[in-house]
Amino acid sequence: MSIFLCFVLLLPLFIIFLKNIKPSKWNLPPGPKALPIIGNLRNLQGALHLCLQNLSQKYGPVMLLRFGFVPRVIVTSKEAAEEVLKIHDLQCCSRPETAGIRMISYNCKDIGFAPYGEEWRLMRKISVVELFTAKKIQTFRHIREEENDVMVKKLSESASRRPTVNLKQAIFTSVASIVCRVGFGVNLHKCEFMDEDSISDVMHKMELIQTVPLFSDSFPGRVGRFVDWISGQKKRLGNLFSDVNTFNQNILDDHLKPGRKFVESSDIIDVMIDMIGKQDEDGDSFKLTTDHLRAMIGGIFTAGVSTSGITMVWAMTELIRNQRVMKKVQDEIRTTLGDKKERITEEDATKLHYFKLMVKETLRLHPPAPFLLPRETLSHVKIQGYDVPAKTQIFINAYAIARNPKYWEKPDEFNPDRFLDSSIDYKGLNFELIPFGSGRRICPGMATAISIMELGLLNLLYFFDWGLPEKDEGEEILTGNDDALDLVKIIRH
Repeated sequence: MSIFLCFVLLLPLFIIFLKNIKPSKWNLPPGPKALPIIGNLRNLQGALHLCLQNLSQKYGPVMLLRFGFVPRVIVTSKEAAEEVLKIHDLQCCSRPETAGIRMISYNCKDIGFAPYGEEWRLMRKISVVELFTAKKIQTFRHIREEENDVMVKKLSESASRRPTVNLKQAIFTSVASIVCRVGFGVNLHKCEFMDEDSISDVMHKMELIQTVPLFSDSFPGRVGRFVDWISGQKKRLGNLFSDVNTFNQNILDDHLKPGRKFVESSDIIDVMIDMIGKQDEDGDSFKLTTDHLRAMIGGIFTAGVSTSGITMVWAMTELIRNQRVMKKVQDEIRTTLGDKKERITEEDATKLHYFKLMVKETLRLHPPAPFLLPRETLSHVKIQGYDVPAKTQIFINAYAIARNPKYWEKPDEFNPDRFLDSSIDYKGLNFELIPFGSGRRICPGMATAISIMELGLLNLLYFFDWGLPEKDEGEEILTGNDDALDLVKIIRH
């Protein structure tokens, strides 16, 4: 019976494969030999960004791999990245869809995952105007400073009671509090429908939905969806999404309450609700829906918390590992700002130089995500002389580019000094360092993320001294490939 079931499942896949083995007229990028049906899935072992980094050393900086029936071009050089993100930006600026992405973004209705077009342009315009202009970022400055004051107070209280703290949790809680106040006007410390623990749980589920692959991602169509259903993958994904949707809906319901009082001022969700109420009068062809609102809430929360939180955790991990750099950064901070400040402001960060180089080096060594969000070609393009047909997915391995010895001396070493005499920056113009992407789909919240990171790290490094915990936890920080700040030694300076 099991053999017959396998035959029934694989027969349609084999027929589709036979239709796709016609000789190609294109000069396609090189890559490992693909097997029938599964393509190059057998070549993917371990962490995907490391696996593809290793394969690129054999097959070159532009590779073609087939994930089942889905062709994906992998880019691992700054030259090829520049062609995708700058020279052919318009032809390569759409997004592919996966089952998880469609679910988390309410059928691709947020900024990050929407395909290129009118809908994406309007959503991006709203987010930039309401959140990410220089004036808006400055308007929200007091929120970032107040939430960092709360973090410092809590850490000081913990330091007075015990020698170690969960720094990772403290960082993510602080960042989430900032994002919720700025993005949604929700104060986590006074909120009735969520707290620190639920925020962490929702964040984890959002990441799982986006990153866990389904069978239909590599084998699109009815057969793939059937396997998702019969294997239980679709149900598990739906269970995760149920909690995420509840989180998004709670924030939306809070905005729809009659007589709602603004905690700070009107936020981006208020603006979009107002636009929905007026759009029938305006007669525009494109209409905002409540799904756009939920997608915007989820997108702001996921991108805002993960980008800044992950980078801050990695910065502190590397500083604790590298006490020479830690001392140099803290000496600059405390010498420049003095020892008697009771409160750090964003203006203080503008006075520092080596501190900012440390943040830049963290973004190089540990980009918020090893791959930029995948792109999909709208038409045929040539990348480094190779043909890339329309509807091809392009993955840019920002991690591999930022650790390429062709561009960086001792690339695996955490050393902010490399930027002392360098004009290379992370703002999308230097393609050997693109943690936020580049071109039309560059992260619109880059300046906000940097503001959150710099102020948070500055508070941690000014008010406290940090060290390794004893025994196993300390060894994990020193030798592990992952951040490990669940327990670190803290001393109030």
